[in-house]
Amino acid sequence: MMDLTITALLIAALFLMLGSGVWVGLALTGVAWIGMELFTSRAVGDAMAVTIWGSSSSWTLTALPLFIWMGEILFRTKLSEDMFKGLAPWLERLPGRLLHTNIIGCTIFAAVSGSSAATCATIGKMTLPELAKRGYPEHMALGTLAGAGTLGLMIPPSIIMIVYGVAANVSIAQLFIAGVMPGLLLASLFMGYTMVWALLNPGKIPPAGPAMSFVAKLKESRNLLPVVALIGAVLGSVYSGIATATESAALGVVGALIIAAVQGELRWRQFRDSLLGATRLYCMIALILAGAAFLTLSMGYMGLPRQLAGWISGLGLSQFQLIAALMVFFIVLGCFLDGISIVVLTMGVLLPTIEKAGIDLVWFGIFVVMVVEMAQITPPVGFNLFVLQGMTKKEITYLARHAMPMFLLMVFAVLLIYFVPGIVTWMPAQMAG
Repeated sequence: MMDLTITALLIAALFLMLGSGVWVGLALTGVAWIGMELFTSRAVGDAMAVTIWGSSSSWTLTALPLFIWMGEILFRTKLSEDMFKGLAPWLERLPGRLLHTNIIGCTIFAAVSGSSAATCATIGKMTLPELAKRGYPEHMALGTLAGAGTLGLMIPPSIIMIVYGVAANVSIAQLFIAGVMPGLLLASLFMGYTMVWALLNPGKIPPAGPAMSFVAKLKESRNLLPVVALIGAVLGSVYSGIATATESAALGVVGALIIAAVQGELRWRQFRDSLLGATRLYCMIALILAGAAFLTLSMGYMGLPRQLAGWISGLGLSQFQLIAALMVFFIVLGCFLDGISIVVLTMGVLLPTIEKAGIDLVWFGIFVVMVVEMAQITPPVGFNLFVLQGMTKKEITYLARHAMPMFLLMVFAVLLIYFVPGIVTWMPAQMAG
């Protein structure tokens, strides 16, 4: 009972701070400080300093600002326009037309970044201005981007899969391969929803351009060559083992600078603006990550996630009930913690229960990633919503409302992989066989 009271108090404090206009990262830090000061015997000052420094100086995180900078450079070149020119002829006949560039772009970039925030920020920088210019409805552009941006966690290489693989002692290579089909499934569901919405609201989508022959379409596709070459270089360097995610991000920045130079768009002003834009966006994300890391530590000291996980373990549920309860549990936790923190804090307690229930650990890893993806678009701590808010200055509630259909599609995808587990396990089984 005491734990519920403490949790309710902290949630109320967080909402109060966010409601009064305090920056999200500072609100998270403040709530963590209150919780630690009042409910634990640990000295707060040094814990806060060590945690915030540790989360800010993580080597894994260096890929994030580099990918954001790459997006900023591309945003200031003709590349975003070229991407539209190359994709448009092929998408003009699909219901929803160019709204699909968000989903296709995020699916492609997810295979490069491993971070949902970087995927959302980079593709958003390229697509949102173009879609607005062409008169596409803003709420659909933002909703599809918020949902598809989460694919950065599912499509390998994924940082959260590495964390889970280490925590659960599961092959990371198998997890990577298991994530491919669920990632493509989610992208297909998002595109299907966009098509249905467009068919139900035909007047809200700008009219199609003139019909083009197949040869003309191919000719327009040459505009995609710089994008494909850049993604090929970044992806190829990761998958061939030549470069780590951070090194490939640096390669992406160099590639983006070369493309900008070749297009004659690399002037001092564009270079400076891209650097400042990336710095601003990354500082916002880094402050939130630092606050989330300190809140995670604070909650860990109070023992809240462990007690909640232990309580679920003691309920004696059937396999389906356990998965349904865990889905709700992770979504609630995801409202206040980032995905990696959720995995680190709960796996130790939950894994014995999962194994006892006879659930495959590779399948469970993909389930966890999918549910954490949902948390990326649920307030108050939905990282993709924060990234979009930083880019568009829209209210979190507005963004969350229009991302809700994507959230419901993810719930459907979780049910689908539960009843058809082969979607997850077939490819790793082929590899093992």
